[in-house]
Amino acid sequence: MTTQDNEGAAPQGGPEGAQGPEGAAPAAEPFDAVDVIRTKRDGGLLDGAQIDWVVDAYTRGVVAEEQMAALAMAIFLNGMDRTEIGRWTQAMIASGERLDFTSLSRPTVDKHSTGGVGDKITLPLAPLVASFGVAVPQLSGRGLGHTGGTLDKLESIRGWRAALTNAQMMDALEHVGAVICQAGSGLAPADRLLYALRDVTGTVESIPLIASSIMSKKIAEGTGALVLDVKVGSGAFMKDLGAARELARTMVDLGTDAGVRTVALLTDMSTPLGLTAGNALEVRESVEVMHGEGPQDVVDLTVALAVEMLAAAGRPQDPDDVHHALVGGRALDKWRQMIAEQGGDSRAPLPTAREKEHVVADHDGVLSRLDAYAVGVAAWRLGAGRARKEDAVQAGAGVELFAKPGDAVRKGQHLMTLHTDTPERFGRAVEALEGAWEIAPPGTAVERTPVVLDRVG
Repeated sequence: MTTQDNEGAAPQGGPEGAQGPEGAAPAAEPFDAVDVIRTKRDGGLLDGAQIDWVVDAYTRGVVAEEQMAALAMAIFLNGMDRTEIGRWTQAMIASGERLDFTSLSRPTVDKHSTGGVGDKITLPLAPLVASFGVAVPQLSGRGLGHTGGTLDKLESIRGWRAALTNAQMMDALEHVGAVICQAGSGLAPADRLLYALRDVTGTVESIPLIASSIMSKKIAEGTGALVLDVKVGSGAFMKDLGAARELARTMVDLGTDAGVRTVALLTDMSTPLGLTAGNALEVRESVEVMHGEGPQDVVDLTVALAVEMLAAAGRPQDPDDVHHALVGGRALDKWRQMIAEQGGDSRAPLPTAREKEHVVADHDGVLSRLDAYAVGVAAWRLGAGRARKEDAVQAGAGVELFAKPGDAVRKGQHLMTLHTDTPERFGRAVEALEGAWEIAPPGTAVERTPVVLDRVG
């Protein structure tokens, strides 16, 4: 029976909206979208059959955009329980293909970060873990807004290509052990549609929808184990430790229930990670880490995540051995193999921006605060990021830092250098940095926040 609205008109995109073959009656649908919306609007629980149908029907175009927008808002306001989130995730996985790595001779493990400023960890991490005989299928994305994208960073390397066929990816995983490439459109296509809708309807910040979005793609990817890096702080999606812990717990439960060994680290994103934010700048810093010369926070987080990944993959290692492999040449050798496998020249000079502008300290003291979000926005405005998916990025644009909280600074010292090919961008980048840092009196003790805040698993 079709539900009528108050004006007596049948809702569009429900059972009457289904299109049958030409000349035939529309196919009957087992549910009505409005009934599903009302259930969640009124705080009820969706059963498995309703969830399976609504995700599938939305992917087929039977459930209209405005109806899914209403359902997303109802979920945003009323939440979902563990059973609902699990079924929603499985329904999105079922909307597309699933990769299968069981034919590989190596165990598989992946890492997913919820995104931050200066987060280049995937670049040294994937070859590091691969150097211990574990396969790392890292399906990554491009940046949007103030957070950088892994593919954008790697595309600053001459010749490197992000698009691989499944056969090419399998071959690289077997012979090199690490692949960083773009995900195919066949993985969880329902999520791609829903993510775009959430972005324009104010429903992005829903833990059930965030968790199911991330985990549907990661489970469909087919990896045997998964380590999550859930960022917390001003430069992260999750600003509050409690909310980040809830998101981590939800994702770990989803992975565990799906048979994927899953653990999460909650990591600090109140200040930028490392000393660079920008594509080629971050590649350079990642290579410095593998030469044993990079920033300590990048080294510490890379090792911490690698230790978790290797344990999850059934190849536990002593942290000291992992650290030595990172800075002692093993990861660098694997990095060069990984880049070459995808057509890149790891020894070619990286792009540099044509223009620079320096930001200096106006008095002596100790840097007590440096806001990650402001630095990310500045890098974005300089050309390192994009406002829309179709926007181009500048490979050499970004922000280079010369001090982190806890460091002593002198009046006139460079706090950061802004890089861009288009100098007219400097003004708005500097505006983004207004009030982004504080300098305490000389000798002030500033507690350095540890990079790993908590573990869920």
